[in-house]
Amino acid sequence: MTVIQQVSGNRMKIIMFFPLLLLVCSVSADQTETAVQQSCPQDTHAVLRELTASLTERITVLQRENQEQEAKLETQKTELQSQKTEIDQLKEQLQVKQVAFSASLLDHGNGHTGPFNTQITLIFKHVVTNIGNAYNPQTGIFTAPVRGVYHFDWSLYEHGNIAAGVVLFRNGENIFIVYEHQPTGGVSASNAASLLLEVGDQVSVRLWANSRVYDSENHHTTFSGHLIFTM
Repeated sequence: MTVIQQVSGNRMKIIMFFPLLLLVCSVSADQTETAVQQSCPQDTHAVLRELTASLTERITVLQRENQEQEAKLETQKTELQSQKTEIDQLKEQLQVKQVAFSASLLDHGNGHTGPFNTQITLIFKHVVTNIGNAYNPQTGIFTAPVRGVYHFDWSLYEHGNIAAGVVLFRNGENIFIVYEHQPTGGVSASNAASLLLEVGDQVSVRLWANSRVYDSENHHTTFSGHLIFTM
């Protein structure tokens, strides 16, 4: 075989092999591309699923933490409101503990009150002290603003041949009386009582029937009271 024939034979083989090589490469490339195309979506979906699961878990944790914070905040609000209520109650108790009054019968001038054929409530108009405003100078009645023990004092003065008597009343109940009677000259008397009162209980001094009392700028006939302690 000549060299030319060998070369020609080799060329023929190369020419025949080249298309076959191209075909093989083409098929191989197509398979590789297909594999890559199939693999990429699968990897992307897996990553998205993991990311979604992670975000969902994080959102759940944040929601739970937010709910816990809201619960704590609500508890703190309740505690704060409770403390405010307690402070308001303490302030109110402190204010109502400051209860005291003192008054005499006539606001000005002098003269007798009575006698009357029935008991009447004496209105002590000359008020020198009325802390807490529990005493009403328009009615002569003291109204207890808080449950507790109160102390009351009352006194009278009278001159002339007529009886002098006044009675301490609680809600219409006769508690103690002050009573004096002598033919001539002036008489004075006083009494005191400590009473347990409920909120709204009323205390007053009434003129005894068919008796009278006297008062002047010297303020002889008086009515006083104050809170000792709450109950």
